[in-house]
Amino acid sequence: MMAPTQGGDQPYLKHLNRAKVLHLLRTHPGLSRAELAAHSGLTKVTVGSLVTGLLDAGWLDEGGARPGATGRPGRELHLGETRHVLLGAEIGVLGARAVATTLRGTVLARAETRTPTTTPHAAAQTITRLCGQLLQDPATQGRELLGLGVALPGPVSPDGTRVLYAPNLGWDDVPFLELLRAAPDIPPHLPTEAITLDNEANAAAFGESFLRPGEPPQLLAYVSLGSGVGAGFTALSGTPHVLRGARGLAGEIGHAIIQPGGLYCHCGNRGCVETLLGGWAIRAALNLNVLDPLDEALAPRLREAAVQVTLGRAGEALGQLLVNLHQTLGPDEIVIGGALTRLDGAVLGPALDVYHARQWRLAAPPARVTVRTDSLYLPALGAAAQLLARVIDTPQETA
Repeated sequence: MMAPTQGGDQPYLKHLNRAKVLHLLRTHPGLSRAELAAHSGLTKVTVGSLVTGLLDAGWLDEGGARPGATGRPGRELHLGETRHVLLGAEIGVLGARAVATTLRGTVLARAETRTPTTTPHAAAQTITRLCGQLLQDPATQGRELLGLGVALPGPVSPDGTRVLYAPNLGWDDVPFLELLRAAPDIPPHLPTEAITLDNEANAAAFGESFLRPGEPPQLLAYVSLGSGVGAGFTALSGTPHVLRGARGLAGEIGHAIIQPGGLYCHCGNRGCVETLLGGWAIRAALNLNVLDPLDEALAPRLREAAVQVTLGRAGEALGQLLVNLHQTLGPDEIVIGGALTRLDGAVLGPALDVYHARQWRLAAPPARVTVRTDSLYLPALGAAAQLLARVIDTPQETA
């Protein structure tokens, strides 16, 4: 974020300073007013005025004396935990999930359905119904609702209004934002202008960067292993932002060709990553029920020879995919989430073996790989974080 200059539009400059303070306390919780002034380059008077307004509005909480301070100790400041609530939701192939969170990303309540997703209209109604359940939870009562972020299993148009396609759902060019706003059971207190849409891997990648204290990685790649295979990339430029490509299609790594002349993919090509690593391909190879969650269907069968061969092949494909990501993008960190992470290393073991064995020896140390076996709600949580970032960075009528 650029530093404000004197003589500019004062409400907008106030917004920039407000956003700067909130982002600093997001990444460096516990700073005092004096430390905020030092870190931000703003005057102590400006910081004091901003902090007073943010405390009054519930955006900040004030804690105890800052430890280790010399002279008159300042008091710790943190993003507020008690006044606001954000909603995040994910539409998946076999169901949907939603979370209610605080400004710090603390989860207040969760809700889910395991009914397979069908039409866009039905999916919109499912999401709004889950949101209604969350807003009835005692943990969210009395809070000010800031909005809803939604993660979807396909690329979203650059203007954030349409799902361009979702092959594993059979959707093509769906005006999903319009459907959400028009859903009959949309919660009455949900500001319909404060709804965001994004690809589920993008949302998870953003959450992994935005919600962690301290400075996030300069470049983070999130790899999603579910019915399909996708990726989201975030880069750090002031605050994290998603790398989307010219048409919003960056991260469609499931359709990178990894086995020329291999099996046909849903996309029409042959040898895509998904033909070896996608949940639909694994189900087909092992004759699994398409309505059963992949990890739950495979967990009791991990000792079977056919399962070991199929998952071993999937792991090798994942390992080669990680090598390619590392060599082409050079991320600081690769985070892996999705159903295949919850199989006791059956896929991740061979994948990491390939990843470490095939590094280019002249390159820098390989990117750190983090496996998130607790990734079930990551896209929904990331979607809520995207909504929070938008609220912080959009000028408000009042501070």
